[in-house]
Amino acid sequence: MAGTDSPRARDEALSRALERRRKAGLYRRPRVVDAGFEAPWQMVDGRRCIGFSSNDYLGLARDPRIADVLAQAAGRWGTGSGAAHLAGGHTREHEALEETLAEWTGRPRALLFSTGYMANLGALTALVGRTDLILEDRLNHASLIDAARLTGATVRRYAHGDPAALRRRLEAAGQSRSFVVTDGVFSMDGDVAPVTEIASVCAEHDACLIVDDAHGLGVIGPDGQGATAGIAPAQVPVLVGTLGKALGGFGAFVAGSEPLVETLIQRARSWIYTTAPPPAVAAAVREAVNIARTEDWRRERLSDHIGHFRRSAASLGLNLAPSDTPIQPVILGSARAAVTASEALFEAGLWVPAIRPPTVPEGSARLRVSLSAAHADADVERLLDALSGLGPMTAGS
Repeated sequence: MAGTDSPRARDEALSRALERRRKAGLYRRPRVVDAGFEAPWQMVDGRRCIGFSSNDYLGLARDPRIADVLAQAAGRWGTGSGAAHLAGGHTREHEALEETLAEWTGRPRALLFSTGYMANLGALTALVGRTDLILEDRLNHASLIDAARLTGATVRRYAHGDPAALRRRLEAAGQSRSFVVTDGVFSMDGDVAPVTEIASVCAEHDACLIVDDAHGLGVIGPDGQGATAGIAPAQVPVLVGTLGKALGGFGAFVAGSEPLVETLIQRARSWIYTTAPPPAVAAAVREAVNIARTEDWRRERLSDHIGHFRRSAASLGLNLAPSDTPIQPVILGSARAAVTASEALFEAGLWVPAIRPPTVPEGSARLRVSLSAAHADADVERLLDALSGLGPMTAGS
């Protein structure tokens, strides 16, 4: 008989746990997407459908101008950087992108990371010590939660989007060196953090504010400066942004002061000990930034889609979360209901993912509708018709 710690026994235990997830409606699997269609149309698991699952909010991921820059840069630089930034992988393309990102965000410096997850891990672990205090919004992204844990600091969470609750936490903290961490736009709810008010509270208590604006950059504010637009950079000393959402590329960055970026270069392990992104990708993203900043019609079209979707959804009685961003959650409650609704939409040629615990709290499973400037008015209408056809499943209480 196999031992309790044998490979066979371990696999059997894993299989039982996976089966429990299936029965609870929590099992996940990646769908396979084929190229060949112009966004938002996609071939997914062999089915032609309209995608409402992507974070490509401005419709730049398949822009031919950006693809041309990528191809030309790959011809010059090849397909990879070949090394970490400090070991010879930091090219002129990386430097140029960092300069562009710094200028766009109004900061002296920016530092390029391979992913948003790595940017958050690198920034927090480089800046926060074990004797410090981190105050996090209760609905922060998983990367911010994990980064806070890795610092070894005391971590407390404050009520979602509530500056008054944050103030009470800071007042109770006494003289501890404090860091306040929040998303700019919350990825599963779509609401915007009250960054101006949070920054004011941080200034009152000499706390360092860190904002991860992954879902706001490119979408919100003048020329897409994001959720921190109009706020003095000194009030948001650490700004994190990603390049794979509204910019349609890949990578992330941290922007801030000269000493901040130099400190990350010395101490951010997720930057030091990993291969730099391909130079061709950096060149392509720089082109995407230029397009995102100047083509305001993309944000205008996106705003039109958001307004129309919300007005029509309200008339249909859909249970929407309060969001004025491209992220439009339709709250269904149970994981099973979310999966059933998502599958029904997929059968109708619409790809809308089901979001379930632990990504969102128990009882708040949802369809995460993601709108894009690449969508036509008819695409949004088709989605609304399909949601209406689901009946009571999507209705508010």
